[in-house]
Amino acid sequence: MSTHGEWNGTKIVSHTFASCCGTRRALRGAFIATAVGHGAARATTAAAASGQRLSRKRDFYFIPSGWRPPTRAARWRWGVCVRTASMTTARPTASTNAAANDAPAGGAEPATVLATSLRTHGCGTLRPMHIGQQVSVCGWAHAIRDRGGVSFLLLRDRYGIVQVTFRDDAPEDARHELKQVRKEFVVWASGRVAARDAAAINAAMPTGEIEILAAQVRICSRARPLPLAFDDLFAQGAHDTTVSEETRLRYRYLDLRRPLLHDALIARHQAAMRVRQTLDALQFVEVETPVLTRATPEGARDYLVPSRVHRGSWYALPQSPQLYKQLLMIGGVDRYFQITRCFRDEDLRQDRQPEFTQIDMEMSFVGAADVMPVVEAVARALFRGASASVERAATGAACGARTAFPVLTYAECLERFGVDAPDLRFGMELQTVMPSSSSTSAAEDRRALQALPPLAQADYVRALVVEGAADGVSRKKIDEYIAAVKTYGLGGLLWGKVTGDGEQRRGIGAGPLSKLAPEAAARLLARLGAPPGSLVLIGAGEARAVQTGLGRLRVRIAGEHGLLDRERLCFCWVVGFPLFEWDAEQRRLQAVHHPFTAPRAEDYERLMQAVEADVHSLTTLVSDAYDLVCNGTEIGGGSIRIHNAEMQRRVLRLLGLDERQQRQQFGFLLDALDCGAPPHGGFAFGFDRCVMMMQQADSIRDVIAFPKSTSATDLMCGAPGPADPRQVEELGLQVKDECE
Repeated sequence: MSTHGEWNGTKIVSHTFASCCGTRRALRGAFIATAVGHGAARATTAAAASGQRLSRKRDFYFIPSGWRPPTRAARWRWGVCVRTASMTTARPTASTNAAANDAPAGGAEPATVLATSLRTHGCGTLRPMHIGQQVSVCGWAHAIRDRGGVSFLLLRDRYGIVQVTFRDDAPEDARHELKQVRKEFVVWASGRVAARDAAAINAAMPTGEIEILAAQVRICSRARPLPLAFDDLFAQGAHDTTVSEETRLRYRYLDLRRPLLHDALIARHQAAMRVRQTLDALQFVEVETPVLTRATPEGARDYLVPSRVHRGSWYALPQSPQLYKQLLMIGGVDRYFQITRCFRDEDLRQDRQPEFTQIDMEMSFVGAADVMPVVEAVARALFRGASASVERAATGAACGARTAFPVLTYAECLERFGVDAPDLRFGMELQTVMPSSSSTSAAEDRRALQALPPLAQADYVRALVVEGAADGVSRKKIDEYIAAVKTYGLGGLLWGKVTGDGEQRRGIGAGPLSKLAPEAAARLLARLGAPPGSLVLIGAGEARAVQTGLGRLRVRIAGEHGLLDRERLCFCWVVGFPLFEWDAEQRRLQAVHHPFTAPRAEDYERLMQAVEADVHSLTTLVSDAYDLVCNGTEIGGGSIRIHNAEMQRRVLRLLGLDERQQRQQFGFLLDALDCGAPPHGGFAFGFDRCVMMMQQADSIRDVIAFPKSTSATDLMCGAPGPADPRQVEELGLQVKDECE
């Protein structure tokens, strides 16, 4: 053990340990610095020099001026503190804040991290341990009450609510100032913390056992009557259903005062911190990539930015950092990540915004089986703060990857669930209707089913069995189901309600399926495993229409029957996507993911030798891509990338880009691939979507500080809006009237 001097009266000692495992990648010369004194005897700062021994001959530096044991840690290299990082991701609660208020600190540090020249504590941090102390707080006037000469002011800030009490002996100027206070005024108050009378204790408030006896009060700023109310909603943590979302977005700075949004923003921050810590421990480097780049075909429309310097030329805001992160791998960065903003000009819905955040990752010298466990580690860190439990659904195969989450193939997902992002929280899988055996009874059943009009010419028939729904689902509701599946290309549904009191006495008592002969109906119900009281829904037609229609209906029915438990998080991987798909409108191939996705190794030769006109063969190529799905929502996706310039040119050619277009749009990438590119792959999480699921929100607008509306407008500041004509002229642009 060595002593390295003192910092603000705190003695610093260290211990150096021998290298572990004898490898440079192991933690060698692990260094632990212990702070002794000023109540910090239990605080430790631990770190390791990556691949290097720490020198005890060098001077010891402890540079983080805001260090507060035991919640801070430092990383050391050669005996010098080069970085500090938080050791805890827990949200500051009232109890932890109260502890911070009383924690002794070294030197001239403030008694609490919340203390400023205007306040000593946060409103929600005061507890019985502070009784007798003189405190000052600041916040918004949440409520003002007057009861028989005693007045009460509830002050609110991010940390909670505290009651300021004005008794008969309160200073006259303080009582006079209180009379001027209205709801949502910003107020400063000081006084002594006192215990409430037993009858006045409010168990619903964390500060409900104490009050501040007012000595001084000052109005910091006044507020006009506001379009949003906060009284009961603050305690309930709910949105005001009487106020439209348009009003909430227009006055977002007021809507942000609600605890529901506070919690979402704090959860978002904590999730980002956990992700950074996890990836840092795995040797990832956070690198910022350009926001002003060039347009490349990535599936959605680009947001374009005209250049003033280069008239007639345009930047594009990135849809993703895809090409830059591949270039970083070619540059030898090896492991990259970034929590970055992306932009896509596409139609919006509940889980989409024109600008969004993604957790972007890339790794060198890897295959899919190497990337997926790393992504799972990030997912566990990301969702660690969720109230819902993370579960591994007992389905799927491992497919050779070292994964904790089940792995399903794309084809398996469509066959079993009808969609490529399955919700595994419940069963109700799609089932085969037609018997597969060649027996006489099977042939009779096929003829009986094909006699029903929708099944006569259908080449694909599947069924859903909704157990216990025979009595609860009305004919009107079934008509709604039929209308819903028609939007996906299905002609309708065959349906029937299962009757009977046991396996031997089942039948179909209502619906078109009741026309089946009793024997054929009984065998059908046996194949489907439909117990009495079930509702059977059968779709027939083109395979994709049947799968999509029944797959969407499956989720809708599950929601109506309370099967979508938000307290469960069921993850799964989906792999084996096609490399290409045929775009019937544009009559050309397009990449299912993006043009830089590599095929599986077994399809390399087929890709390089495929004839461009052989569309069927090309659409059977399988990509080395993988999507991560949680509760029926794709929360991220990735792939192994093409690292061979010849193969990249081949893919671009198959997608319709001739040599000139390839050079114009991707010349820099092709040149880089010709300079020695490592095998590499990556992944990107939709960060907003993940936080939405963590917070059990209905829209990503509820987890973004300043979101856009469904029409891609910022109702608060009026964006997009007209530009200054002089700026437009400088850019060499001409705005045409819509009537022209």
